[in-house]
Amino acid sequence: MVFFSFGEYWWAYLSFLLLVGVLLAVDLGVLHRKAREVSLKEAAIWTAVWVGLAALFNWAFYCYCLHKFSSIDGGEGRARQLALEFLTGFLVEKSLAVDNIFVFTLIFNYFGIHRVHQHRVLFYGIIGALIFRALFIAIGAQLMAYHFVVVTFGVLLVLTGLKMFFSGSESFNPDRMWLMRRIKQLVPLDLKAEGEDFFVNRSGKWFATRLCLALILIEFTDFLFAVDSVPAIFALTSEPLIVFTSNIFAILGLRSMYFMLSGVLSKFRYIKLGLASVLVFVGLKMAWLNSLFNGKFPVTWSLMIISCLIGASIALSWIIKPKESPRQSDSN
Repeated sequence: MVFFSFGEYWWAYLSFLLLVGVLLAVDLGVLHRKAREVSLKEAAIWTAVWVGLAALFNWAFYCYCLHKFSSIDGGEGRARQLALEFLTGFLVEKSLAVDNIFVFTLIFNYFGIHRVHQHRVLFYGIIGALIFRALFIAIGAQLMAYHFVVVTFGVLLVLTGLKMFFSGSESFNPDRMWLMRRIKQLVPLDLKAEGEDFFVNRSGKWFATRLCLALILIEFTDFLFAVDSVPAIFALTSEPLIVFTSNIFAILGLRSMYFMLSGVLSKFRYIKLGLASVLVFVGLKMAWLNSLFNGKFPVTWSLMIISCLIGASIALSWIIKPKESPRQSDSN
């Protein structure tokens, strides 16, 4: 049963989108009006702010659910269940966003995008991501009504997790991608242009810059990530409002999270194993575990399992030191 359908609660979806629009306008129009490098301290503060806003929204959502279900038996338990579903969905999306950060780092390094201009690229990249996620969630809300679609997405999540678990580190080369080759055939490029512009005018002719290519690639990779992350949250809740809001809040904090973690990602060597395990778990939950628990695997168990998987991968990254190469040993 869906309690917050779009048809009945369109005003809630619209109000949330207006709130997001105001936050983004303040972000780019006031706080980051001029291009500058985001410091680690600032990134950490804004990461905490976005997480705090998500927590505040979840509390308000819980209070509204208490009011909505106050006249029925078990209303408080139902409100607590929905709030936990938001929290678990936010945690899953925030964890999977680490994979986005890996890719962002590779893209910026490949194109040589200076840190001063990275915030601008990520800002517009996240606007595109919000549009993609909204479309995915709207379509997914309709498709998840069919059991065979739920099982299919669950199996795909398991396969994606296993692929991530066993895949080694691969060199990143956009020139091998069909998308990049096609863009280079169709769009005039100026890869030496400096500054924050996505397009530059040379003698009356417009050229795309490195920032434009980086933005296109970020949008494309996020589109691919959404194929996994959106079904992963639908595995935890059937409420499209929860899927939408938890997903969007996680994306809004992605830029500050990138600037906070991009310099230390190499230290979290086992985080991909944790992310892969999370995908396998939510895939199994969607395709099999829910049916064992009368259609609903306990959300408290899901929250505990996901937290343990991510926490264990981070702990292993700190405890198990990388082996020194022979050259390093000799130099010591």
